[in-house]
Amino acid sequence: MEIKGEAKLIRIFIGETDKIAHIPVYEKIVIEARKAGLAGATVFKGIMGYGRNSRIHSSKILRLSEDLPIIIEIVDALEKVEMFLPVLHDIFEEANCGGLITLEKADVIKYIATKKD
Repeated sequence: MEIKGEAKLIRIFIGETDKIAHIPVYEKIVIEARKAGLAGATVFKGIMGYGRNSRIHSSKILRLSEDLPIIIEIVDALEKVEMFLPVLHDIFEEANCGGLITLEKADVIKYIATKKD
């Protein structure tokens, strides 16, 4: 697979405790992105943040069980990203969770797979 030039970046903001039948939403998104053949996905765990409800979530030592912010980033060609957006919609509906999905332009400088021996 090769991606050159202009692509799209999906950035998804959710909470760490968001789940679908005991499966974390971030895990479900990455699995579905892989099934859809998207170039790749990365999950980041935040140490502090807040969302629409303005409730601060933090990783302070006394608050280890807080719902920390999670960001998932996926980059691929526009056509593949557009085909994946309804899947994301369905995941959010099934999880009945809050969150934010953004879409922005990404200029791919280099994208190569590891060479296998």
